[in-house]
Amino acid sequence: MTHGQEQSRGFGHFSGKVHVLPLRIYYEDTDLSGVVYHANYLRFMERGRSEFFRCAGISRLAMLEDAEPCAWTLHTVALTYHRPARVDDLIEVHTRCSNLSGARMCADQRIYAKDQLLVSGSVEACIMTLAGKPRRIPQDWRAILAPLVVEANS
Repeated sequence: MTHGQEQSRGFGHFSGKVHVLPLRIYYEDTDLSGVVYHANYLRFMERGRSEFFRCAGISRLAMLEDAEPCAWTLHTVALTYHRPARVDDLIEVHTRCSNLSGARMCADQRIYAKDQLLVSGSVEACIMTLAGKPRRIPQDWRAILAPLVVEANS
């Protein structure tokens, strides 16, 4: 396996249609009280979505070489904090695709430690050009993502 193949393979694994990314909490992730700083959960969720794509087979998350460069951007984020994570905790970021439309993807994400729900959230992401114009999700990506969409009642 070449270095490039290693990078595009992705971390974590799928459990059914849910991607699971294990992470460890480091001191740098915490505030003075030793609990994870609230904004860092967004970083963990971003990693979860990135590895969801890579493990699904989409390794190029931004299309900067295209005639009209574009990349994923967040449109809406909603988080609920249930319990704090602390330094040295092992956590898992669970990511599932809950909706896929022309230019948008919705992801439901949960962060757990020892089967305890820490944070739940939903993210709506879309593809935008660097000039700020929306762009449709490429057909090849749609073909990869469509089978991974989880129905609302699942």
